[in-house]
Amino acid sequence: MRKLIVLSGLLCLLLLAVSSASAGSPVWKVSKDGNRLFVGGTIHVLSQADYPLPAAFEAAYQQAALVVLETDLQQMKAPATQQKLLQTMLYTDGRTLQQALNRQTFAELEQYLAGRGMPVTAFQRFKPGLLALTLTMIELQRLGLGEAGVDAVYHAKALADRKQLGQLESVDQQLGFIASLGEGQENEMISHTLRDLKELPAVMQALKGSWRDGDIRKLDQLSLAPLKAGFPALYDALIVTRNRAWIPQLEALLQTGEVELVLVGALHLVGDDGVLALLSKRGYTVQQLD
Repeated sequence: MRKLIVLSGLLCLLLLAVSSASAGSPVWKVSKDGNRLFVGGTIHVLSQADYPLPAAFEAAYQQAALVVLETDLQQMKAPATQQKLLQTMLYTDGRTLQQALNRQTFAELEQYLAGRGMPVTAFQRFKPGLLALTLTMIELQRLGLGEAGVDAVYHAKALADRKQLGQLESVDQQLGFIASLGEGQENEMISHTLRDLKELPAVMQALKGSWRDGDIRKLDQLSLAPLKAGFPALYDALIVTRNRAWIPQLEALLQTGEVELVLVGALHLVGDDGVLALLSKRGYTVQQLD
């Protein structure tokens, strides 16, 4: 299978996962000096076939007094937030998508959309980052990936159980990451996205197997390494910068004496720049749950 580049970055925002024969899970216990928390790698978009979720999530959740997500999901879904996102990811100054792309890339886009029965005129106000995310979501929905993800499931459970909720980033920070997607490499991002979407069914089958097993080595090989090599600025913005900003917050949680469940996109746990490696380097014991 050809290694995907741009799609890897988009999946950082939408899902995240891959397949192996190990008997692990997407949840790890991090501990030191008698304190502990759990870190779970999540998929943000699921299908009905993905349920039930790996049992390690529930085992960790039952022990946790606090559930920490990447951001505030309720605020992210609010109409005002969605309107703010659109304002940052739509052209409002008279420019168009066609002006942002070169002729070859725009022609590729027209051909792809025509094959899906969608007119390119419907997307002229979209900035390339929003277009790439929208096309990926449309294809995922076509594949049946429209159910609530791990984050949404445990957000709802925490509310119902009256457990405390926390977040690692503000909604404005998340909007900023999304709005800057692909800046400076708009043509490369759209061109790669169009090619990668043709392989999405096979990619998703591979991705979801390793997510259930927590195979972070395979995740790195399939998704993160090609993203880092092909789009280093995107890799740094989506993965490295955010992971490093989260570490002090996780260390603070590990000083409270309570048990927390932290849920983040699975690619944030992968590789030398991943949350698990960074915590391990700081002297914490990291153990994968069965």
